Amino acid sequence: MEKPIVVANWKMNPQKEEEAIRIAKFSDREGVVICPPFVFLSAVKKEVKKADLGAQNCFFEKQGAFTGETSPVMLKNYSCKYVIIGHSERRELLYEKEDDIKKKIKILLDEKITPIFCVGEDEKSEESLRNQLKVLEDTSLKKIIIAYEPQFAIGTGKSCDIEEAEKKKVFIKSILAKSHEGGEKTIVLYGGSVDSKNALSYIEEAGFDGLLVGGASLKEKEFGRLLKNISL
Repeated sequence: MEKPIVVANWKMNPQKEEEAIRIAKFSDREGVVICPPFVFLSAVKKEVKKADLGAQNCFFEKQGAFTGETSPVMLKNYSCKYVIIGHSERRELLYEKEDDIKKKIKILLDEKITPIFCVGEDEKSEESLRNQLKVLEDTSLKKIIIAYEPQFAIGTGKSCDIEEAEKKKVFIKSILAKSHEGGEKTIVLYGGSVDSKNALSYIEEAGFDGLLVGGASLKEKEFGRLLKNISL
C-alpha cells in the first residue's frame, strides 16, 4: 500500500498571517496537502517545502465579472495542486448544487488540478451517496480524489464507527467501478472528527487511502501525533 494522503483543511482559520505561517511550518511533511484560507496562500506557499498546497474551493469559470470568487487559474498560479470541492458545509450553508460542483470538477481537471470531491450523508443513506457520485458519471477518475465525510461527524467530535465507515468506502468504490473501468482504484479519504487516536484505524482497519483532517490539523502536537501514528 502506498503512503496515505493527509489533507489539512484549515477552514476559516486562523485569523492572523503569523499564525498561518506557524501552522504551515509544523504541517510541512511529504504526503500532506495544506489547504489554508485564500488570504494566506501566498504566505503559506513561501514556507512550504515538502507538503503540497491546496485550496478550499474555487469558481467554475477561469475569469470574469464574478465578485468575490477565485478562479482555478489563480490557484494554479499559486502552485495549488489540489482543491476541495463539494464540502457538505458549502452544500448546506451556501446551497451549492450538484451542477455547480460538476462544473468545478471539469474546470479543475482542465487546469490539471486534482479535485478532492467530498461526499457524505446526514443519515446512513447509501442513496444519498449514490446521487452525489452521479456528477462523476461522464468524468475521468484518474485525477480525482474522493473524500467520504458523514455529515454528523464534521466538526462534532463524533467520528464515524470504523466498521460503518469501511462499508461506505466499499459502497463508494463499487459505485465507481460500475460507472468507470478501474473505478475501484480511485483514492478515497475519510474525513469527519479525525484525530491522532482514530487516524490509523481508518487507514489500516477501514482501508481508506488517507484522511481529510479539520480541527486536528490546526494543533501542532495533535497533528504531529496523527502523522506519526500513520507513519508520515
